[in-house]
Amino acid sequence: MTQSKIGLRMSDALLIVDLQRDFCAGGKLEVPGAEEIVPIVNALAAEAHARGALIVVSRDLHPADHLSFAAFGGDWPQHCVRGTRGAELHPGLHLPEGALFVAKARRAEREQASTFDATGLAEELRRRSVERIFIVGLAEDVCVKASAIDAARLGFATHVLRAATRPVTPEGGARARAEMRAAGVMVIEA
Repeated sequence: MTQSKIGLRMSDALLIVDLQRDFCAGGKLEVPGAEEIVPIVNALAAEAHARGALIVVSRDLHPADHLSFAAFGGDWPQHCVRGTRGAELHPGLHLPEGALFVAKARRAEREQASTFDATGLAEELRRRSVERIFIVGLAEDVCVKASAIDAARLGFATHVLRAATRPVTPEGGARARAEMRAAGVMVIEA
């Protein structure tokens, strides 16, 4: 993937989902193999920039008492708390100027796995005449899956690039790919 191009064009968007420190090596909710995707994502961002495609970067920016955290009845350890080092983007991620940033999961009482859930992103993409969305980032079986399924449901031609995402678990990744395909998402294996 780092050598070959995916054929991005001006009517496309590259959506980089939650490539944050807490999901990478040493983070509070480390996704196995997360570090491996950083150079691939950087190459895709460079291609997107060169071709005039929109680059969208989403981040979890949780309050410390978010309902998804185990201490408050959720399934996950505390992670990506706004204002902490763990909420920062991976330091190796290279983004060109002009990237659009989207914050999600900012309210303690609301789960927002999808980058399209009450963020206004779909409207912004339509305003910019985006037709196709290519999704990369973390984690394949949580926020990438939710974002991809929502993007397809909202009428965008949606692609997930497997080389540039990693699941929390291999089993979760396999289930996520099946769910995404069933929702009309094209999962690009190579």
